[in-house]
Amino acid sequence: MNVVERHTTATPEEVWDVIADGWTFPSWVVGASRMRAVEPAWPGVGGKLHHSVGGWPALIDDETAVLESEPRRRIVLQARIRPAGEARVEITLEPKDGGTLLRMAEDFTDGPLRLLPGIARDVTIGPRNVETLRRLAFLAERRDLPDIPGR
Repeated sequence: MNVVERHTTATPEEVWDVIADGWTFPSWVVGASRMRAVEPAWPGVGGKLHHSVGGWPALIDDETAVLESEPRRRIVLQARIRPAGEARVEITLEPKDGGTLLRMAEDFTDGPLRLLPGIARDVTIGPRNVETLRRLAFLAERRDLPDIPGR
């Protein structure tokens, strides 16, 4: 299982607000390119995000479902990553040093990438998840900034 961490100055509540707004998913999850629908139950257990991955015109419609949810603390997702398979993703939010320690753990649970040795899975998942947490932190840190005049 690949685990990455990042500290942010945003509070767990500010980070959770980004996660809870399913429409922001492609803004912080590397590989997700557009949202098609956010089910009303999101980010509660059983809620799903219907998104696409890839670049136009080669988009693949996929979905991510919530397996476990502890608001402002933890969310566990089952992400479909066609044609690679499926992955279990756990994101935890721990208050630390006036902000939040973000931790993301991911591993393939089904499909051909599940058969890769651990180090090969880490090379596949690790850099993507480092960037995903960077984007999540940036969004949470800037969520309440005022609009820029003239935009």
